[in-house]
Amino acid sequence: MNLIYIGVIALVVIIILPMSIKIVPEYERGVLFRLGRLVGQRGPGFFLIIPFVDRMVKVDLRVITMDVPSQEVITKDNVTVRVNAVVYFRVVTPEDSVVKVLDHIRATSQIAQTTLRNVLGQSELDELLTQREKLNQMLQRIVDEHTDPWGVKVSTVEIKEVELAETMRRMMAAQAEAERERRAKIIHADGEFQASERLAEAGAIIGREPTTLQLRYLQTLTEIASERNSTIIFPLPINIFEAFTRMGSKASSSEEKTTK
Repeated sequence: MNLIYIGVIALVVIIILPMSIKIVPEYERGVLFRLGRLVGQRGPGFFLIIPFVDRMVKVDLRVITMDVPSQEVITKDNVTVRVNAVVYFRVVTPEDSVVKVLDHIRATSQIAQTTLRNVLGQSELDELLTQREKLNQMLQRIVDEHTDPWGVKVSTVEIKEVELAETMRRMMAAQAEAERERRAKIIHADGEFQASERLAEAGAIIGREPTTLQLRYLQTLTEIASERNSTIIFPLPINIFEAFTRMGSKASSSEEKTTK
């Protein structure tokens, strides 16, 4: 009989012992319930539980990358677009993620979809296309506020793609082309205006100093002579030599005074 008792006890130990031993990896935590009541979290590592009395739920603490399905959104300026996003989140309080929500991953997905539609529905199309970083921060803050009671921390929400109707894409392309043409015309007109200002200043200087016009004639002759070897007849006004005549007269007067 003793051998029978020993055999039964050994069999019970063999069956129960594996049920009592729990090993939790570094990236997980075990949420322990004893007779239905929350005891706390366990891990990482090796520990024992009471079979048929304790129940453990493992919770992954790693960052979860979740795609938000495409949502049809009507923007503030009545443009229909389809937008999808990606959400990065992780569990920071394992007990809350088990006790306060049935499925924290599915719940986070649903609240992300709802928030995406609400936030983008209050934004205009231009804001959606040009201020995406601002919208990402707003989405992250709102989703994180909703998931915080569940022990879930949302670190990033990124809008991935914005799909427009074909007619809207053609209209935007035409608008962009018109904008580029407008900028090109403004730049060209500004260049013409600056050039006319410079020409006006040059004309004023030449009007005050006739010698500059004569020097310009001589410079033009030099440029033509260096570029071509043919004979060129370049008409010169008689008064171009007046400056040199006056300079020669002044030099002669200076020499006579010096001699005297």
